[in-house]
Amino acid sequence: MTSKDRETPSRRTGAKTDLKELARHLGVSQTTVSRVLNGSAKDYRISQETQQRVLAAAAKLNYKANALARSLRSKRSKTVGVMVPEISEGYSTAVLGGIEEVLLLAGFFYFVVSHRHRADLLHEYPSLLLSRAVDGIIAVDSALEEVLPIPVVSVSGHHRRPQVINIELDHILAARYALEHLKHLGHRAIAFIKGQTFSSDTRARWRAICRVASDLGIEINPRLVTQLEDHGLGTDPGSTATVRLLERGVHFTAIFAFNDLAAIGAITVLQEAGIQVPAQVSVVGFDDILSAATNNPPLTTVKQPMKEMGRVAASTLLQMIHSEKQEWPKHPIRVLPAFVERQSTAEAPQVHT
Repeated sequence: MTSKDRETPSRRTGAKTDLKELARHLGVSQTTVSRVLNGSAKDYRISQETQQRVLAAAAKLNYKANALARSLRSKRSKTVGVMVPEISEGYSTAVLGGIEEVLLLAGFFYFVVSHRHRADLLHEYPSLLLSRAVDGIIAVDSALEEVLPIPVVSVSGHHRRPQVINIELDHILAARYALEHLKHLGHRAIAFIKGQTFSSDTRARWRAICRVASDLGIEINPRLVTQLEDHGLGTDPGSTATVRLLERGVHFTAIFAFNDLAAIGAITVLQEAGIQVPAQVSVVGFDDILSAATNNPPLTTVKQPMKEMGRVAASTLLQMIHSEKQEWPKHPIRVLPAFVERQSTAEAPQVHT
């Protein structure tokens, strides 16, 4: 038996590695390992490289930082950590509703932390949740870079990581619903409001829009493409983006917005500018939040099954937690959108020459 074999007994037996074994394997002190796993590495100026080594080894050697479970001499804490960008009307709240429904039914408690896409919080929260003895983490629109020693389910994360299962929308079908609808109504000069650069869905959704537009023969004018640029809540980012579109002076007859809040902000700005919706400009949103149906006019939108995505995420995480063999799917779990036509879209106005 080699020294390496003696240092990694869990790889032979499948048993959980304790703190002492993990520290010996890494060649660092137990205190260092403990500080990384309990979320206090930053306070003690432990390097990023060492933190990554500790987290990767903990995952590889099946170490589970679970102080509460150890104190109760039980295998699990029945606690889950949920990371979201923000807690407000819209995407995150709807997904949380589905997560809560499944976890409460299963008798699980959960912590929710919001990070507003701050890099420091995205880095610190996983370790903080580990220190709270969570059995797994659900990351909603949150980019996780660390390799964690517990199961993780990512909703709209679009990152391929060990021990992470992704729940993703079929963005190609979503883009097809919206663009075929607008094309059928005669719209060709379509403006687009992209999501913020920090949103995990932004890149995937825009790639899908470009691909479907090409398939349908719809030309995307770069001057009719703008982007949500700030962290503001509510409709303000969409309002600001629409003001930029109008200031460019390029004619358009429809807007396809990144989400419903941006679409509602766009409608407000258009109406304030004396532009009738949908008689002069049609607007399509994305998500189908509660206020989409009660907006004036009621919003045509791509319905993202947000609550169902939360249910699937929570159910999948529970399966991972209870799995003994840790044989989890390697491919994303895809969910399907729907299309809801309301009164914010109409036939494109005729251009008189």
